Amino acid sequence: MIFITAKFRVRPEHADQWPEITADFTEATRREPGCLWFDWSRSVTDPTEYVLVEAFRDDEAGAAHVQSAHFKAAQQTLPPHLVETPRIVNANVPQDDWSLLGEMAVPEQE
Repeated sequence: MIFITAKFRVRPEHADQWPEITADFTEATRREPGCLWFDWSRSVTDPTEYVLVEAFRDDEAGAAHVQSAHFKAAQQTLPPHLVETPRIVNANVPQDDWSLLGEMAVPEQE
């Protein structure tokens, strides 16, 4: 899978509305057949920073994502709300879901 994490620094006056600003893009991406997940989180230390964790089945799914109409629309509509160009980590990972964090294993609950 393609595993991507991106950090978005949102203009302070738009930070509280960021989930609504990105809602159409987020929902359209989640409907893509090759999207495994597409999840936003807000930093607990910087209220203007949002982190996007996303994964796509394979290179073809990733290519389909960046060529989609909703991605092209987001390229136009999202940057005006940002302080700077988002930062990204993008890696191909030989798995298709989250792995368990064995070092923090939780005993089974009865």
